[in-house]
Amino acid sequence: MERILKFLKDLSKNNDRDWFEKNKPKYLVAKEEFDAFVATLLDELIKFDGSLHGLNPKKLTFRIYRDVRFSKDKRPYKTNMGASFSATGKGMGRPGYYLHIEPGNKSFIAGGLYMPEPEVLNKIRQEIDYNGKSLTKIMNDKKFKKDFAAFWDEDKLKRAPKGYAEDHPYIEWIKLKSFITTRMLTDKEVKDKKFLKQLATLTKSLQPLNDFLSEAIA
Repeated sequence: MERILKFLKDLSKNNDRDWFEKNKPKYLVAKEEFDAFVATLLDELIKFDGSLHGLNPKKLTFRIYRDVRFSKDKRPYKTNMGASFSATGKGMGRPGYYLHIEPGNKSFIAGGLYMPEPEVLNKIRQEIDYNGKSLTKIMNDKKFKKDFAAFWDEDKLKRAPKGYAEDHPYIEWIKLKSFITTRMLTDKEVKDKKFLKQLATLTKSLQPLNDFLSEAIA
């Protein structure tokens, strides 16, 4: 992982096509190392999450090239490498896991479901309404709370959605539009020889949450 962080750090300082083309051999080495790591991590995930069986690890990583057509930021390359693991592959239309590698202690592992379609979101809200105690147990688990943050709430509704009272016991979760939790990772952790083992442990802690969400939208 050290070569990956080194390349991404250099890229962040030289985010232009000329530099990238001159240093493409270094990128290809870093990409090959990341692809191999993702394949090994997938093997670890499958040990406890059978929904990932049959996935092609080569199709789980994201391109480094940015789509700048509708962005004010015209830098051509991402300064991170990422991979997503779910029953449907790279797309997060189903609950899953996301690995983000970026120098400067900006790496993280995430789990859950990002911005589900309205029909799916309604099912999750209904499940929380009916079975919020189960989600509470998951989120309050000592190990889970030690490793992971509360759900992202950047896109949270200000008012209760239609059909739910403002004083509902789980209204703060019902207001959410995404059900994502993250655990930041330092550069030191990423470069450690035990990083794969650490990720396997962290992602296994995420499985109960993903199971809850999967059952809600089944």
